[in-house]
Amino acid sequence: MNAIVITIGDEILLGQILDTNSRYIAEHLTAIGVEVKEMLTVGDKQDEIYGTVDYAMGEAELVVVTGGLGPTKDDMTKKVLAEYFGSKLIVNAQAMEWLEELLKGRGIALNENNKGQAILPDNCRILRNEKGTACGMWFEKGWKSLISLPGVPFEMEHLLENTVIPELKRRYPNLQLEYRMLKVYDIPESELAERLEKWEEALPEGLGLAYLPSPGLIKLRLTAKGKAVAKLDAYSSTLKAELAGLHYVEGEEETVEKQFGEICLRKGVSVATAESCTGGYIAHLITSVPGSSAYFKGCVVAYANEVKEKILGVGAADIETWEAVSESVVRQMAEGVKRLMRVDYAVATSGVAGPDGGTTEKPVGTVWIAVATPQKTIARKFVFSFTRERNIAKAAVKALELLIENIK
Repeated sequence: MNAIVITIGDEILLGQILDTNSRYIAEHLTAIGVEVKEMLTVGDKQDEIYGTVDYAMGEAELVVVTGGLGPTKDDMTKKVLAEYFGSKLIVNAQAMEWLEELLKGRGIALNENNKGQAILPDNCRILRNEKGTACGMWFEKGWKSLISLPGVPFEMEHLLENTVIPELKRRYPNLQLEYRMLKVYDIPESELAERLEKWEEALPEGLGLAYLPSPGLIKLRLTAKGKAVAKLDAYSSTLKAELAGLHYVEGEEETVEKQFGEICLRKGVSVATAESCTGGYIAHLITSVPGSSAYFKGCVVAYANEVKEKILGVGAADIETWEAVSESVVRQMAEGVKRLMRVDYAVATSGVAGPDGGTTEKPVGTVWIAVATPQKTIARKFVFSFTRERNIAKAAVKALELLIENIK
């Protein structure tokens, strides 16, 4: 089965809000074997919504629409779908009962705008929205389906997970689409693609490899459709063999910070960070893992040289001689926070995140990272990219990788 996802709303086209709904819907459809072939966004104009719905129904077996179901005049989805599917808009007694029950529980009076939420097409299945006032709608046209869901993310997510996905699984038990995810660190996408070129060319029909680059890593998604699902694990194993010698983790939920936490717990060690250019981002990654308080003691964000000197004990003369972005300074930062926090391991960063501040000797993206261990302190220099956000993210991931390497 293939599907098209349509999001509706001028606010998305204007860039005022981020469309997270399409991604969420696609992720959950893919998980049950539905292939999303397109994602479309359209504004709050009746003719544009109608044309987009008509196109999607002609191209896909399943269309999922989100947005435009509110009580205000610019919410046109219900009216357009009623017209498209030849429906009459009527007061739905069941929907009115749900609406009254919901508003009463929230202490909100029922007004004319709210009552309009119970006016629905007469030829669709109404999906109860327990989180809001806008019901979902399920239309059938021949052997195709269109499902309309609210645009409010937590309302859409609740309906999708608890009503739509279970019903699709019941109707179509033989859907087959599975994938395996590997996250590969510290290698350019072009170099990785060249390394896997021959392996990728030999993939049988029904198996495909996608490259999904993110700051500091590349996600490899190996997807199998239909009969090829039976070969997925075998080819996943051969893919891992091709990655021998590279740092990678398996699984969509697996991350370098989670891997770092597991190693800290296994080894029984404590850690702290001293961060200049990363501004506490390494600490953020570490503490995003539940239970990290068992091994993470704290962080010093030493952005100013004064903090480096007075809190971490970096020599003023070293900063004067070598500047803050240097091996000497970052070593002292790591040793200083290790001493201050009384931990087993510490990592420190100092760099030129950008977009300004670069020189010929130290261009934007230059980052020094040091790790202080119980036996020694090591420091390495990296030159990342020209983008501030990417430099911060890459430096944080690389710092965790160096910690993992030394703790191991």
